[in-house]
This record gives sequence, C-alpha cells and structure tokens, in this order.
Amino acid sequence: MMKHNNFAAFILTHGRADRVFTYNTLRKSGYTGRIVILVDNEDKTIDAYKDKFGAEVYVFDKLKVAGQIDEGDNFQDRRAIIYARNACFDIAKELGFKYFIQLDDDYNDFRHKMNSQNEFIDRSGMVRMDDVLDALLDYYISIPALSIAMGQGGDYIGGKEGDAWIKPKRKCMNSFICSTDRPFKFFGRVNEDVNTYANLGSRGGLFMSIMKVALQQLQTQTNSGGMTEMYLDSGTYVKTFYSVMYQPSSVKVSVLRGKAIRIHHRVSWKNTVPVILSERFKKTS
Repeated sequence: MMKHNNFAAFILTHGRADRVFTYNTLRKSGYTGRIVILVDNEDKTIDAYKDKFGAEVYVFDKLKVAGQIDEGDNFQDRRAIIYARNACFDIAKELGFKYFIQLDDDYNDFRHKMNSQNEFIDRSGMVRMDDVLDALLDYYISIPALSIAMGQGGDYIGGKEGDAWIKPKRKCMNSFICSTDRPFKFFGRVNEDVNTYANLGSRGGLFMSIMKVALQQLQTQTNSGGMTEMYLDSGTYVKTFYSVMYQPSSVKVSVLRGKAIRIHHRVSWKNTVPVILSERFKKTS
C-alpha cells in the first residue's frame, strides 16, 4: 500500500474498452491504489467501459473542456488526448486527490533502468510499483516542478553511454505526475505534451523525466482507437508543426530515422529552457 493515500492513477482512454492494457500492467506491477478510467462523453463505447470497469470509470464533458483551452486550430476535431489531460486537475480535486499520474492506456511494462549502485540496467517486470510511485512523489514534492515523468524507450538509446545519463531530460511525456496545487494547461490539439513542456519550459516552468524507471508501450499507431486514426489522417508533419507554432524559436520540423523515416519535431534545448547554474558560482561577497 502506498504511503501517499491522496494519490490516484488516471488512465486516459477512448474507444478501446477491451484494450486498456495499462490497467492490468499497473496491477501486475504491484500498484494497489486508486485507478480512474477517464473517458469523454463523446465516446460511443462508454457502456463497454462501465461494464468492464464499473465505478472506476469517470466520464467528463469534452466540449466543455474544449471551451477552456487553446486548441491551436479551428478544425473542430476533438479526437485528441488534450481534453482529458486538462480535465484531470479538476476531476482529481473533485475526487479528493491532491496528486495524480496521467497514463495512456497502452503500456505493457514498467521497467527499472538503474540499480542501487547507480549502474545502468534494463530489468522488466516491476513488482513494487507502490514503492516506486511513493519515491517519485517524494521527489516531486521536494522540488518546484510542474510535472515529472518516467523515461520512455527512445530515451535510452545508447544505453549507459547515452545522453540520458550525462544530462537530465527536461521533457515530460506520457506519465505526467501532477498536483492540484500546481495546475497548468496543456495546449495545442496535437503534440500537446511537446507544446506544453517546450513553451512553459521556456518561461521557467520545470518539467523533467526521471530516468531510473521507464514505461514501455505498444508501438504508436498499432493499437486502433484512441488518437491513432487522427494521426493516420493528418500525418506526423501536421502533428510536429503544432510544436513549431507554439515554440518557433527553438522547435523545428526534422526527420526521425529508424526502421522507417518519418517527420518528427526537434527541440533545441539550449534555446528553450533556462540554464541552472551550480551554487558554487554564487557570489558570496
């Protein structure tokens, strides 16, 4: 059981009640706390969610949230996670939770990436998720961050020689740990995570990834429903350009090379976030 009893895990999902993989992954990993299955009132499969998850389902008004945020366009296409992301703060407060984590619905593993000797590892099958979340919350509470997140697969390219271990990641994606006392708005209908951490980061808002633990999710666009159809409709160039609109001074359209080449954003961090100087440079007299 977690020592932080004012905490809940929100799983943000739409149109795939039979494929909320994150739910079972959380429980299998040892999480015993409250889970909220967050769906919107424009989802035609709400009854299927309620049949499967019962009282753990919370339905929010998507159009109402849309009227409170900056979507970045006038397309009237609400097949996006930004509405659920912004709704979480008020819903958590309503349900009596001070802290919460936002999770997508397609995680199939949580992994340890560092051992007690601070050595790089890659160990799947986390079994003490309560303890991990308590530790993440302890750290989050001790610093002035707007949000912190677990690492993701691509962050660890290069293993122990990769950039992730040389300098901290100032981005925050997928598993946002937040507080109702530190509210902020996500903006831009698509690529809302990059839009938010880049633009608010440029204003001094602190977002960061904790690289000692990681989540693993299904490959983007292989799990139908959710935002998959929107990405297929608009393509990754449109997705990327939202972040360029919000942070044109330091985000550009680039190319991500892997098994297949695709358009992706590139953030110039030295032009995005303030540099934090060591205390040893402080003038004392």
